Amino acid sequence: MSNNTKATALITGASTGIGAVYADRFARRGYDLVLVARDQARMETLAARLRAETGVKVDIIAADLTSTADLGKVEARLRDDAAISVLVNNAGAANPGGFEVGDVEAQDRLIRLNVTAVTRLSAAVIPRFLAGGKGAIVNIASVVALAPEFPLGMYGATKAYVLAYSQALHAELGARGIYVQAVLPAATRTEIWERSGRDVNAMQGVMDVAEMVDAALVGFDRRELVTIPSLPDAAQWDAYAAARVAMLPNFAQEHAAERYKAS
Repeated sequence: MSNNTKATALITGASTGIGAVYADRFARRGYDLVLVARDQARMETLAARLRAETGVKVDIIAADLTSTADLGKVEARLRDDAAISVLVNNAGAANPGGFEVGDVEAQDRLIRLNVTAVTRLSAAVIPRFLAGGKGAIVNIASVVALAPEFPLGMYGATKAYVLAYSQALHAELGARGIYVQAVLPAATRTEIWERSGRDVNAMQGVMDVAEMVDAALVGFDRRELVTIPSLPDAAQWDAYAAARVAMLPNFAQEHAAERYKAS
């Protein structure tokens, strides 16, 4: 546990890519860090650089968040460390192929990382954030949460959960001091593509990871609920969200809609 009163950000998937850039940016904002990932060697290298360049304190938790025991270590840190004021749920993965592949074990592992870990880590920190009346949870989702047509199988479904979960957290807890941000990157130049058997160099419109994180942090500073760094026209998201909200009063009906009645 940190004995330092300085604000601390805990970042998962922090050894490379989006998580490593978030670590760099929060360190430069003066936050101490808790880095979480499987690759301890990479985290040690990143931590050494950030300590030297920014003077912040950096702790490391080597953990596979699909492991119940490892996940428990991170949950305990979130519950017990009063200095942690920001949780960045960034760790995630994608599987090769779509549903036709049918590897249910791989799908289950993906759910444990992309869905269960996000849920459990947030649940671990929420009581302490509520008690203090403040705290921030940043959940890295994806634009594929809004695009089930993309042939990414279970990945898109898990990211749709992350988006809906973030919106539900905000609806229930936002007024009580907890800021929740769902970040929806489009294709970003990280190792997730290689690990899922895809060639990122064969793709178009791939954003640099630093540019994506910097844009997401602008949304963070503005206290946006949903940040889509690649979307040029914010009015499109506003219209999408308004159309959804407009349906809500029509859901609670005693009888089926006329369009479903037999002719």
